[in-house]
Amino acid sequence: MPLILPKGLPAIEQLRRENILTGDTCAAPCGLSPLRIAILNLMPMKEATETDLLRVLSLSPLFLEIHLMKLRSHTPRHTSAEHMQAFYRYFDDMRAERFDGIIITGAPVEHLDFEQVDYWPELEEIFRWCRTNATATMYICWAAQAGLYYHYGVPKHPLPRKMFGIFPQTPLRPGLPLFRGFDDTFSMPHSRHTEVRREDIERVPALNIVAESPLSGVSVVMARGGREIFITGHSEYAPGTLDTEYRRDLGKGLPIQMPYNYYADDNMEHGPQVTWRAHGNLLFSNWLHYYVNPQSPYALEH
Repeated sequence: MPLILPKGLPAIEQLRRENILTGDTCAAPCGLSPLRIAILNLMPMKEATETDLLRVLSLSPLFLEIHLMKLRSHTPRHTSAEHMQAFYRYFDDMRAERFDGIIITGAPVEHLDFEQVDYWPELEEIFRWCRTNATATMYICWAAQAGLYYHYGVPKHPLPRKMFGIFPQTPLRPGLPLFRGFDDTFSMPHSRHTEVRREDIERVPALNIVAESPLSGVSVVMARGGREIFITGHSEYAPGTLDTEYRRDLGKGLPIQMPYNYYADDNMEHGPQVTWRAHGNLLFSNWLHYYVNPQSPYALEH
């Protein structure tokens, strides 16, 4: 199915080169009504994140209408004001609307306590709003840590070194619709300096750890019957994203180790060996089909 996107969004041309159908009107094929998906994009390179997320969302057979959200309390430094003005709407202009699904991305603010983040008060308001104005919410990377902290009091902990690379994950409840079609293990990219720990999560009866890794720790946490899903990694990442991060940090002289299990033969000149894309696509498709779509036979009770 096509994605309905803000008219003129730069990602449209890239997606069309990949034979992904997009549109900028709300003409529903075969009379279908689209599912409304809001994306709060907190990543610094917003155009790359838009493309990554739209690519994985496009692989669902569902008809989606995408709305990009921005914060009034924070001005991005790495994305032009013109881009933000043209394609994003402020949260307070969207608060009266309902959405079938909401995705909240990571952000490069792990070195700060949550309350020190300049936009934390507005983000708290959005977290509350998600519970009343969305069927299901997916929190990614730092947003997963922030959501677990805000809703359930789960702390984040600094890591001795960056969790950086592609790590094997095990579904702990393989019968969940979220993992339909998954193998016994799957790969997930991680790029973070902090973690949430199993022992902290297990103290909260409302939370269920549904996937984890012996190397990278907890990877997927579920709450409220799937209305809230917290993913500590980046299943949406494009093949070259970790390479770009690694070369950037090397160029800055930062202490960074080669991303784990990422380059073919552990040689950066050989390029990435992509091992996570199929399960990443399936993860987002299952989320949309079984947790976001109100017509699914597994639809959540409202």
